[in-house]
Amino acid sequence: MTDPAALQEEARQFQRDFGSAREMIGRVIVGQQRTVEAALVAIFAGGNVLLEGVPGLGKTELVKALSRVLDLEFRRIQFTPDLMPADIIGTNIMNTDDQGRYRFEFRKGPIFTQLLLADEINRASPKTQSALLETMQEQSVTTGGTIHYLTPPFFVLATQNPIEQEGTYPLPEAQLDRFLFKVTVPFLNRDELNEVVSRTILKTAVDLPKLLDGPRIMECRKTLDKVVVTDALRDYACRLVLATHPDSEFATPRVKQFVRWGASPRAAQGLIRAARVRALAEGRAHVAFEDIRHFAGEVLQHRVLLNYDGQAENIVVTELVTECVRGLAEAM
Repeated sequence: MTDPAALQEEARQFQRDFGSAREMIGRVIVGQQRTVEAALVAIFAGGNVLLEGVPGLGKTELVKALSRVLDLEFRRIQFTPDLMPADIIGTNIMNTDDQGRYRFEFRKGPIFTQLLLADEINRASPKTQSALLETMQEQSVTTGGTIHYLTPPFFVLATQNPIEQEGTYPLPEAQLDRFLFKVTVPFLNRDELNEVVSRTILKTAVDLPKLLDGPRIMECRKTLDKVVVTDALRDYACRLVLATHPDSEFATPRVKQFVRWGASPRAAQGLIRAARVRALAEGRAHVAFEDIRHFAGEVLQHRVLLNYDGQAENIVVTELVTECVRGLAEAM
């Protein structure tokens, strides 16, 4: 049995750590509070994030800031059409030992890190994109019959440009499902843009301190398992996922009209995982309904497939998710 007092103290400590990390990263990243929060929540929840936004909005700087504040190793891969799987995971090469005998030696690729920025992931071929599937799900790389485990925590932040789609390979549903969140990065407003120019051009760079490290993050993940999720809340997350399926009793009229296929069971798992992190970040050792609703858009939008009518009408999936949340709230 978990001691309630000890668990509450762990929640308060998590709240302090999470708040400090968010504040420090906010000193570098301007006007993207939702994006920063989603990235931190995904790291603590053990998930990955897909960022969709035009170039120049600070996506690379976000990962660099995360790596400094969380004291994690960072690498970047620029995805291009000619990128091969071996360029990501590594390859076996012929080498000689001290006695001059030939043997194969595995040279690790850039995926052997802790924070990986997969920049413009949809520019690489499906063969290369698939090289990330095992690492995102299992945190390991299999090559030549040998399994190589990555140093935990391992986190992928992938980006894609929503404007320039020529010569790109849209991510298949199986890979999209491996991302805990899909976050749409908005453009900056006037004040935020002025602040970016002021910080980057007119002032000196901000030196971020190391607040956490890998072992501490793994300890926090153990705390997440202790956060209380009642049966009613678990069922609410499941009903929210079922509401995205057109043949479900919980579906809204527009979902039945415009959706071909709803979110997968991973979405229900993702809602609970994200809700647990948010509850701890608020200093609570139990999940509330608002915790599940908070990241519903980020968890569900990339897992819902529109039918032909939905695509022709340019239906925004996040609006459908909002309707699903509202419909369940009215039914409660």
